[in-house]
Amino acid sequence: MELTDKAEEILEILWVQLVEKEKTGYPAASIDDGEGLRVLEEGEFVHTADGTVTLTETGREEARGCVRRHRLAERLMVDVLDLKTQLVHDTSCSFEHLLHKGLDNDICTLLGHPTTCPHGQPIPDGECCRTAREQVEKLVLPLSELECGFGAQVAYLRTDDREALQKIIAMGVLPGTRLLVKQRSPTILFEAGNSQFAIDHGLASKIIVRRVGDDDTPAPERPAGPGLGRRRRRGWFGRGKGRGHHGGNGQ
Repeated sequence: MELTDKAEEILEILWVQLVEKEKTGYPAASIDDGEGLRVLEEGEFVHTADGTVTLTETGREEARGCVRRHRLAERLMVDVLDLKTQLVHDTSCSFEHLLHKGLDNDICTLLGHPTTCPHGQPIPDGECCRTAREQVEKLVLPLSELECGFGAQVAYLRTDDREALQKIIAMGVLPGTRLLVKQRSPTILFEAGNSQFAIDHGLASKIIVRRVGDDDTPAPERPAGPGLGRRRRRGWFGRGKGRGHHGGNGQ
């Protein structure tokens, strides 16, 4: 059902009042537009009883989308178009109606999935936001869970154990270090620079890495051969910026 601009504005008001402010109902008399309210009632977006308006499940979802589009439009106006603050609301009201479903996700992605509008109000997340979070969860993981033959870069070290931290640092494994897992059992054998280290799964779980390859894609294991360390050193292992790791397996 195609909603009028006024009907969508009413849905925005109801979302703020009934969802964000958690009121049980909103006075129908406060909505100065009988036609817009009638359209919403006919479409079963709202329910009116005893002079009070509430959102149906369908209306709640539609209202969520209206608020999302409006606040994304405000972000776009401020962050990209550098529109003056006093003009943002009125301009965004007009622009949001152009953000058909799907286009709002494109703009959200362009803006980096913002969580608040310029006025500090929350922007309801969309499918693109949830997908982005899932991708991050899949890209960042403990070294103990990284598959063999995949390259990664150390994101951070997650441990309060000073002894474990010292062991990791002694191997030269610091944030930014590039790694390649060679085997996962019985211990984790990985390559860093020109050195290889074998550590148990417990210690490996404290090293949090981000999957990465030459062009930020998973790096498959390359066959062993003469000069391999030199090629990796100039390739995705730091572009020639070696960390001076010592050779051999580290326990």
